[in-house]
Amino acid sequence: MPAEKQILIVDDHPIMRMGLRAMISDKDDLAVIGEAGTANDALEFVESHEQIDLVILDMSLPDRSGLDLIKDLRVMRPEIKCLFISSHDENVYAERVLRAGGRGYVMKDRAPDCLEVAIRTVLKGGVFLSPDMTAKLMEVLAGGNAGSEVAGLTDRELEVYRAIGSGKTSREIADLLGISIRTVDAHRTHIKNKLGLRDAAELNYQAIRWMDSQS
Repeated sequence: MPAEKQILIVDDHPIMRMGLRAMISDKDDLAVIGEAGTANDALEFVESHEQIDLVILDMSLPDRSGLDLIKDLRVMRPEIKCLFISSHDENVYAERVLRAGGRGYVMKDRAPDCLEVAIRTVLKGGVFLSPDMTAKLMEVLAGGNAGSEVAGLTDRELEVYRAIGSGKTSREIADLLGISIRTVDAHRTHIKNKLGLRDAAELNYQAIRWMDSQS
């Protein structure tokens, strides 16, 4: 029997972690060796454990985004593979995950057997995306136009845009992301320019509409 693959689950919802642990632990060659509810807890766990083969993580964490976490993990332990399991639209985030160093993206509403395939694909060194997402990325690479309205935003600008769409003020966004209000306002300006929006009111309206489309 092959050695068990060591897996860390990072998700801020205890029920989600419990479900993932139950599904994974049912496999003889997979072992969940830890759970974390925040990015900082995940980093502390990684620092204190020598063998971790895979980190399964969500996009939204209380202290930092999953994209920020994966970038830190790539610096700390580049040998660890990362697989995202998230409710956020793969059309928006899957390509960003791959650019950040992730090896796969699975929507939370997928069947459990799809998740197992994703885990095993990534552990073997492959990349896992849904067939639809794979086709869209291939179209982009071939020169087609398959992007979304937020495709041109940086990861940080997308975080700000999401927060605006959630109705947060500049102060709340600054506190949430650990940046200054001046930096938030600079991101707002960049987002407006990239999306061709005229003013703050139009930015707020467009961000809210976009967030509604993601739910």
